[in-house]
Amino acid sequence: MFKNVLLLCLLLSLMLLGFGCTKKVELNEKILYLAQGAEVSGFDPIYASDGYAGNEVARVYEGLLEYHYLKRPYELIPNLAATMPEVSKDGLKFIFKLKPGVMFHDDACFTGGIGREMVAEDVAYSFKRNADPKLQSLGWWVIDGKIKGLNEWREKYSGKEVVDYNEGITGLKVIDKYTIEFTLTQPFPQFLYSFTMPFFYIVPQEAVAHYGKEFLNHPVGTGPFKLKEFSRTKTIEYTKNEKYREVFYPSEGEASDQAAGLLVDAGKKLPLADKVVVNIITENQPRWLNFLKGKLDVLGIPKDNFDQAVTPDKSIDQSLSKKGIRLEIKPGIDVTYIAFNHTVKVFQDVRVRRAMSLAYDIDETNKLFYNNNGQPAQSIVPPSIAGHVEGYFNPWAKYDIVLAKKLMAEAGFPEGKGFPEVSYEALASTQSRQMAEHFAKSMEKIGIKVKVNTNTWPELMKKQKNKDAQLYGISWLADYPDAENFLQLIYGPNMSPGSNGSNFNDAEFNKLFKVASLMQDSPERTKKYEELYKMAGEKVPWIYGVHRKNFFLIHGWIKNFKETAFEHGNAKYFNVDLEKKQELFNQL
Repeated sequence: MFKNVLLLCLLLSLMLLGFGCTKKVELNEKILYLAQGAEVSGFDPIYASDGYAGNEVARVYEGLLEYHYLKRPYELIPNLAATMPEVSKDGLKFIFKLKPGVMFHDDACFTGGIGREMVAEDVAYSFKRNADPKLQSLGWWVIDGKIKGLNEWREKYSGKEVVDYNEGITGLKVIDKYTIEFTLTQPFPQFLYSFTMPFFYIVPQEAVAHYGKEFLNHPVGTGPFKLKEFSRTKTIEYTKNEKYREVFYPSEGEASDQAAGLLVDAGKKLPLADKVVVNIITENQPRWLNFLKGKLDVLGIPKDNFDQAVTPDKSIDQSLSKKGIRLEIKPGIDVTYIAFNHTVKVFQDVRVRRAMSLAYDIDETNKLFYNNNGQPAQSIVPPSIAGHVEGYFNPWAKYDIVLAKKLMAEAGFPEGKGFPEVSYEALASTQSRQMAEHFAKSMEKIGIKVKVNTNTWPELMKKQKNKDAQLYGISWLADYPDAENFLQLIYGPNMSPGSNGSNFNDAEFNKLFKVASLMQDSPERTKKYEELYKMAGEKVPWIYGVHRKNFFLIHGWIKNFKETAFEHGNAKYFNVDLEKKQELFNQL
């Protein structure tokens, strides 16, 4: 009897040990596990001025147009629009036909809690919200001065408590239930790109009225996912919109997409995942560890883990590849920079700006923070965009302490004497603080004392918009593939709270930009873009950083991931192979 009891205990122990060796994975639902590196301030499209907010807004809301997920070069295609718009010969009128039967999410803001159909009035309303002077939309700069009568409408209500959204606007005309006409003040070649930007995603008036100030926490869109739970500092959870219209995975793309397995789901109804769980993880190391444990599906490789993941010949490390993890490398369409706030008197002297740029060793910065994979930026427009001047060397983007000290002396601050202490606004993450401290030490070499302040992302954005940030480090990812989108960052009329957060305002630059931005794509326009590129380099509105190269790790159970410069709304294409996940999860 005693022996039988011992044998039974031994068998039970072995069974438990065996079960312990197999990791349990939830196989009932296809759940995407993603991460954001900063807090998200909310879901109101008109305030989605950064990639963090834009990505979350795009899970719930949609615009009239989007980019084809697979094709390169990037191609605009209809989204909420039924077709691409009819454009008049003079380039002033754009007539959009909307898809019938597109439904807003079921929500308490609607009668009976049942979502209604999206119509042309909703498009007009959403654009008017961007012009409402009381709301201070962060997307106003995109359409400022471009739609006939819109600026006059905005000005009329700038001093009034109530804004009349029912008042007609010449350039924003609802023709019928499914047709809306935009009339421009003058031709604007980039106008169609605005319909892909989160600022102009379509919202229902009922939701804004119902939730009031809490609307930013209660998104009600037409998108593939619905918000289920929102914890600003921890997790955002979405569920599949079961009433999502007939939208299908693309059946064509680049020549290499078939071999890459990116067309296996061609023709399948979207979205392919049942849920999306976004974890707010502001530090690199927790993101890295969560990815290794399979708790995140996709990861941009942190700088401190780069050598663990990527070999010297830029292939994935064998220790990861044998676990089914794959690597994607693509150049970004972006630029990193340290912005001067040009409302600060000392930064209005170009000699000071040039001196500070010369004191900042970009090669060392590239080595410390980008694993030497960035391309040192000579000016504002990234490679692969017409207007970037290949081979141009910015004389103020090199490292030269002797010349920097000479310029400081010429500006009246020999060895930094008499120069006021300035503040650098950083994020609270470890890497952001390290970059700020590296910058502060660089400035010590020319006698400039820099105080580093740390912020959450919403706090930093607020300081920037209020012109309270003296210096800050940031990056700009393209909204659309045109040099104008980068050059407008230092166009005077776009000053804060617009996109020109550095508040640079140079008459010569403004004049040439205004001409170039209205030209159709042509060699003549490219030539003017190149002039602006050189001007932006030599006037030093920023201290230029690098154009980054993106390195992504993707677990083998995630299907259809393709790196793109315009990632808003792409989660609807991702698929989860649950059987593969069970198999690979056991190897982690």
